[in-house]
Amino acid sequence: MHGRLKVKTSEEQAEAKRLEREQKLKLYQSATRAVFQKRQAGELDESVLELTSQILGANPDFATLWNCRREVLQQLEAQKSPEELATLVKAELGFLESCLRVNPKSYGTWHHRCWLLGRLPEPNWARELELCARFLEVDERNFHCWDYRRFVAAQAAVPPAEELAFTDSLITRNFSNYSSWHYRSCLLPQLHPQPDSGPRGRLPEDVLLKELELVQNAFFTDPNDQSAWFYHRWLLGRADPQDALHCLHVSRDEACLTVSFSRPLLVGSRTETLLLMVDESPLIVEWRTPDGRHQPSHIWLCDLPTSFLNDQLPQHTFRVIWTAGNAQKECVIFKDCQEGWCRDSATDEQLFRCELSLEKSTVLQSELKSCKELQELEPENKWCLLTIILLMRALDPLLYEKETLQYFETLKAVDPMRAAYLDDLRSKFLLENSVLRMEYAEVRVLHLAHKDLTVLCHLEQLLLVTHLDLSHNHLRALPPALAALRCLEVLQASDNVIESLDGVTNLPRLQELSLSNNCLQQPAALQPLASCPRLLHLNLQGNPLCQAVGILEHLAQLLPSVSSILT
Repeated sequence: MHGRLKVKTSEEQAEAKRLEREQKLKLYQSATRAVFQKRQAGELDESVLELTSQILGANPDFATLWNCRREVLQQLEAQKSPEELATLVKAELGFLESCLRVNPKSYGTWHHRCWLLGRLPEPNWARELELCARFLEVDERNFHCWDYRRFVAAQAAVPPAEELAFTDSLITRNFSNYSSWHYRSCLLPQLHPQPDSGPRGRLPEDVLLKELELVQNAFFTDPNDQSAWFYHRWLLGRADPQDALHCLHVSRDEACLTVSFSRPLLVGSRTETLLLMVDESPLIVEWRTPDGRHQPSHIWLCDLPTSFLNDQLPQHTFRVIWTAGNAQKECVIFKDCQEGWCRDSATDEQLFRCELSLEKSTVLQSELKSCKELQELEPENKWCLLTIILLMRALDPLLYEKETLQYFETLKAVDPMRAAYLDDLRSKFLLENSVLRMEYAEVRVLHLAHKDLTVLCHLEQLLLVTHLDLSHNHLRALPPALAALRCLEVLQASDNVIESLDGVTNLPRLQELSLSNNCLQQPAALQPLASCPRLLHLNLQGNPLCQAVGILEHLAQLLPSVSSILT
């Protein structure tokens, strides 16, 4: 056995590793205690830099120690000569690079580097750009490094065209580079600003066509990579819709004025103010949401003094001014009318097309043709199928409705894990189409029966609807947003799977409600109906709660004004 190397057994190896870990832990804990003791004693000198280097070199995510280093460096700035300080900064930058090699995604390290460069009188930004390029070669999806590169580019005033060329080089090397695609979406609006289009503004047609060619090469090369598909969706996107006051409604019976907006807002906050003018005179009112909650909402209403509505003047003019949105709307209520309103039309082609823009139809048709060709080659590509649906929505939602529904069925079969999301998206599109048809017919009745709906969307667009049919769908609840339907008189929601009636709260005109064959379990689920003062007819047949003992007596107490209850 002489001269032979002794091989340790597995037990001996495990014990040796355990002892090594214990020794490292003791050194780690000892150095940490020493740092905290010095910090507490105010001894912020170079020895603290050495101690923290021992710890951060192995674990760069110890945020408190980076704070300690910044405190030391700030103190040394006043004590060192410019030459000594330059040497110290150079050493610190080198140490940071070594920490990044240990963990290239260390929040603390990248943040400390930003802090350090921000304090230098003449940082070498070109070197920092080279550093970013090196780390992105190792991991092109390192979003920490991308954030740092954007910081450096901004500080160094790098022209957007140069940064766009940098993304070109990375994308050419690997199409599956979501960070580079995203960076392009930030740079292109800077290079080609469009008036009044905002950060998501559409691009000039020549630029758009060039980008579409680039991204088509990407998803034809690798159809299953989502990076290019997301960028393609952005390219066909459009500027955020402008703030708008959609509808203004005045009710003489309720002595109430209701307003609907293009986005949820919190009236009464410092930035969101509504001014009400009655016959060109300001009127101070208290605004509230339909459900009484003080939170952002599409719908806001206020009570009106009955003196404005019960006099003998031939008409009254109401004007609401939304100061933050730079918008206003005016309506007139005449002496012999119970209500008056003014609204924007949902048939405006911009209303339901926020997903994709209305670039020239030839461009969209060309994209649709390309995606259909790819879908023939890749029939189970979910990104291609979804993009086809969105393109058809952008071109003509009513014309392509039947074909869109067929693509939804194909997409659900291809991507069953997202079937619930796709059902909700399909429901959203169908409701949008139904609203468009209703307004083309200029009626206040909306039929949504037998459409397999799973959710209700855009209810703020239904402020003036009087009759709503939701029967024979897959709705699990009547959502709180239903309170936006201030004019609703008849609601049919039979043959769903409804378990909650929260949305029926405070419907001032509701007279007839049909809820037969749903899943209402407990009599307490009917409590929201007590807030509907005009409810006369209620149908609850086929619900489990109808089997409860004394249900009719309970309903009679809960809803004394209801004259007809079917159980």
